[in-house]
Amino acid sequence: MAVAHRLADAARIETLGLFRSPGLHPDNKAAAGFDPVTEADRASERAMRAILAAERPEDAILGEEYGVQNGQSGLTWVLDPIDGTRAFMAGAPSWGVLIGLSDSDGPIYGIVDQPHLDERFEGGLGRARLISRGEERPLATRRGVALAQATLMTTYPEVGSPTEHAAFRRVAERARLVRYGLDCYAYALLAAGHVDLVIEAGLQPYDVAAPIAVVRAAGGVATDWRGGPAHHGGTLIAAGSPELHAEALALLNGD
Repeated sequence: MAVAHRLADAARIETLGLFRSPGLHPDNKAAAGFDPVTEADRASERAMRAILAAERPEDAILGEEYGVQNGQSGLTWVLDPIDGTRAFMAGAPSWGVLIGLSDSDGPIYGIVDQPHLDERFEGGLGRARLISRGEERPLATRRGVALAQATLMTTYPEVGSPTEHAAFRRVAERARLVRYGLDCYAYALLAAGHVDLVIEAGLQPYDVAAPIAVVRAAGGVATDWRGGPAHHGGTLIAAGSPELHAEALALLNGD
């Protein structure tokens, strides 16, 4: 956990140095469409990998920008140096640095860090807390909320394939409030008890490892849209309670 916080501290230096900077010049990773990456993404991941090379050389690493590095310990650090690069480009403080730690069964610990707001959401290995401006408070999801009273969040209104979008709409039409666009910060708000559901598709492992750990540590549920493990990417539904998760999951699957 101490190493994870050092990773987050190092990533803060690299990301804040370019956030809202006129020197930010995004590149496009996609052959078709737009998949942005910035020097802040690359520098953030390089800084975290340098710490892991010194402190945890036997652990594996999976990072968005520099791929897989094999290890021997059975533990893997799953890094997204900036989750929400589009928000980062736009100067919106809804991006985050994701640091997950997984074993063979999936995520066991995670940090969702929002450097600009000085908010660090930590979950797993006996911890569930928000550290902000020198203070700490526990994380706990909101309970006792049915879908008709729930706040639902996702990043993109179209939500994946046409079939996945139709499934999402079945849930969204029953929710009290639907909001879009917060990337990983939506999961942090769920863990803090402000949001009740986050439903997304088209995800990569580095998008989900840390949020899954934080949500579960705060008392929530996080699975794929079939109710199985979600840490390999694809689809993810995170809910503040098992009851709400079951209600939304049934609608996703057409029940």
